[in-house]
Amino acid sequence: MSEAAENTLLNRILDKVEKVGNKLPDPAVMFFGLLIIVWAFSWALSGVSFDAIHPLTNENVGVKNLLSGTEMADFLANMVNTFMGFAPLGVVLVAMLGVGVAERSGFINVAIKLMLNVTPKVLLTPVLILIAIVSHTAVDAGYVLVIPLGGVIFYAAGRHPLAGIAAAFAGVSGGFSANFVPSAIDPLLQGFTQSAAQILDPAVQLNPLNNYFFTAASSLIVMFVGWYLTDKIIEPRLNKNAKIDGDKDEMPKLEEVSPRDRKAFYAGVLTMVVGLVALYFAASAENTPLADASGELASFTAPLMQMIVPLIFLLFIIPGIVHGYLAGTFTNSQDVVGAMTKSMEGMAYYMVMAFFCALFIKAFGDSGLGTLLSIKGAQFLSSLALSGGVTMVGIIVLVAFINLFIGSASAKWALISPIFVPMLMQLGYSPDLTQAAYRVGDSISNIITPLLPYFPLVVLYCQRYVKGTGIGSLVAMMLPFTVSLMVIWSAFLIIYWSLGIPLGIQSSYGYPAG
Repeated sequence: MSEAAENTLLNRILDKVEKVGNKLPDPAVMFFGLLIIVWAFSWALSGVSFDAIHPLTNENVGVKNLLSGTEMADFLANMVNTFMGFAPLGVVLVAMLGVGVAERSGFINVAIKLMLNVTPKVLLTPVLILIAIVSHTAVDAGYVLVIPLGGVIFYAAGRHPLAGIAAAFAGVSGGFSANFVPSAIDPLLQGFTQSAAQILDPAVQLNPLNNYFFTAASSLIVMFVGWYLTDKIIEPRLNKNAKIDGDKDEMPKLEEVSPRDRKAFYAGVLTMVVGLVALYFAASAENTPLADASGELASFTAPLMQMIVPLIFLLFIIPGIVHGYLAGTFTNSQDVVGAMTKSMEGMAYYMVMAFFCALFIKAFGDSGLGTLLSIKGAQFLSSLALSGGVTMVGIIVLVAFINLFIGSASAKWALISPIFVPMLMQLGYSPDLTQAAYRVGDSISNIITPLLPYFPLVVLYCQRYVKGTGIGSLVAMMLPFTVSLMVIWSAFLIIYWSLGIPLGIQSSYGYPAG
């Protein structure tokens, strides 16, 4: 790389972001500090009237003083439950038990080697990003499965592993609203959009796949943007600045696949296929217990969706055990338990961070500060009375900003949709379009906020290869993705809408779906 190329404005900006970000305290300390700040703001603002009305309850929104005796007693009394109920913790630990066995048995390693044999090196990045995008169908599976595998795959291919982690992170989280496979998030958001639209027109009925065509097309946008940035910007910068200094014993080995390993792998895959076929027949059976009360398999309340993480556990631990015994990496049950124990050892640091993260998120939600921020931001944007296209971009920017503080897609949309959907319907813009703009904004800033519950976990994945990776390092890696997706994805939405292309399956109301 030439000196001129190394000293570009973009590299100087990213170097500054990384330098400043890495001076932040350890994530666990940072979350504790944010908890103190939330307590202080809740005390200072608890007596202030903000003239904000909750769009769902029609009640005044205020800030609750978390330092009052009652609130502090409740906080301490429920501290254990808050930590144990922290959703990402259970997802990560249970999934990693199964994935850890599959990894240490050699099953995943052989799978990657065989995949690299048939995947052209030039297509490695887009294939990884597409896999990451599809992983949304399994809710949070991508965070604990695809992102760490991105590092393993790139390292095994002779490329920088952090570039693989960045590409996978961009697909899993930055492209959260891009998917050509319908998932449970579609009916969840549609439900809030329909309720908001019925404020103005009680007869409105929206289809759960009212954004499907757009989100499917967006998969290509995210893939091509991620492909270019990973190969042309992120990886060259990492090759220059991020020397791989992780434990070599923990790195994927690059030896050829032996005949014994190959046979063991095929046996493991066969058990996985048998399990998936059994799951398919169980799910498609009449009156299946895997569906919700209305017979839906893809709703959030359906047992099938709620057992995604246990299914990941089973679909990896069983093939891993089969592979391990046949390949000779496991000789007895102690080896299997040892593999699970080893995988948990690597999660110790994450559990410490998760403890303080859970406390902060609980306090931030209880204080009302997040709700107030969302409502006031939406009211401000509404008061500008901008044109439709500009308003859509404004929604994207506003949601991306709020997403830095409130990670839940459904929680934000529950607050914002009753304001924006009826307002834009009166201007002639469909609820589908408003929801599509929200989904773009909800995705693009996921990858740069340390408040994303999985963000510290991604830092941990990076530290496996580059020990000095910090918050600033990851933010600097992902910032080009956020900025590029904000500009390109927003432009794509406006052009898509301007051409009159339907955003999804037609809904029942008097506005054009596009």
